Amino acid sequence: MLLIEPATPYEDERRGWLEWARSFPSQGRRLVGIALTHHHLDHVGGAEFFARELGLSIWAHEGTAALLPELRVSRLLRDGETITQGGETEQRWRVLHTPGHAPGHVCFHDDEQGIVIVGDMVASEGTILINPGDGDMAEYLAQLDRLAALSASVALPAHGAPIDGDGASGRSPSAVFRFYIGHRLAREAKVRAALEQVGPGGASLAALVPLAYADTPPYLYPLAELSLEAHLIKLSRDGRAQKLSAGWASS
Repeated sequence: MLLIEPATPYEDERRGWLEWARSFPSQGRRLVGIALTHHHLDHVGGAEFFARELGLSIWAHEGTAALLPELRVSRLLRDGETITQGGETEQRWRVLHTPGHAPGHVCFHDDEQGIVIVGDMVASEGTILINPGDGDMAEYLAQLDRLAALSASVALPAHGAPIDGDGASGRSPSAVFRFYIGHRLAREAKVRAALEQVGPGGASLAALVPLAYADTPPYLYPLAELSLEAHLIKLSRDGRAQKLSAGWASS
């Protein structure tokens, strides 16, 4: 059995999680490790605590381990490897390295059951930020396309309820992945239009945000600016934008 996403740092919630985890042996099950999807604090805040209290090792992709030097990662997860869980019904989880939101982000796919654990690739509540500090928009879109091709029946995000076509969205996992791709590409088109509007002299991120994110409340502009920069870096690599001394412009 795998304990995924040891996120909560709060003492009362820790006790509840510990009680749950420690009940497994009485059910004939055994925890074997803590697998991290990526390095962000809301996903690893309890990793060291639970590893110590439950006597478990921590597993992560090397990209995540490198960003968490304070944690002792005992097993490096690699793209394509399979984690087998025993029990009455054997489960085989294939590790998928899915960078974009974070360099060491991984998902876990059980092809037989049609389940994919997606961490922060999508969410059924809120949205996913691609921060240019550790994210990559082009990689993110490519990995969403990879997840869509799995045709999974159920996606389990870190934030929100399972995505199975029966929830509030009424969409299958593949449809949600493709919706995210379409949404990002639509925003990219707005970014390109904003660059055309400011002309060849270019403009700063702060000046471009109200143009490219006109449908976004101003109080969200600081987050929008991060997403905007991620889009601009992708466009620059695509040969469609350039960074000038005055800011960003079309190329």
